Amino acid sequence: MENGWTPAGRGASESHGPYISAIYRHMQVLISTELAPYRIGSGQYIFLMAIAYQEATTQKALSEMLLIDKTTTAKAIAKLESEGYVRREVDPADNRYQLLYLTEAGRSVVPKVQEALDRVKSRTRKGINDEQYEVMMGLLKTVLRNLSE
Repeated sequence: MENGWTPAGRGASESHGPYISAIYRHMQVLISTELAPYRIGSGQYIFLMAIAYQEATTQKALSEMLLIDKTTTAKAIAKLESEGYVRREVDPADNRYQLLYLTEAGRSVVPKVQEALDRVKSRTRKGINDEQYEVMMGLLKTVLRNLSE
């Protein structure tokens, strides 16, 4: 890490946690900067994109799909709704639930958000070939699966 701090240990005993944490923080800053013109924070874009992928979904389904707690989901959806990107409709099959849809503004901003996310992803992949990237993704998925069990 660049600030002179080195995680304890070397090689296989070195902790990957500080690197994952630092990568996450740096990516959140980059994403927030990219999405600032659309008033979408780094904590909301994932919900916007998930609704774009599968409209007529519920907050509960989003929380389960994204592995994010219900309170965080509710706050993110409320922000997207206040910005005019998401709307709610009562579920005709069960009026206890509300279904989430993109508004016209939401549909028009999705490609711009995707372009911004692609720019950030491209920056993270600099110097990493496709094979290395696939190995890294597989390893990260294994770490997540190990922690989720």
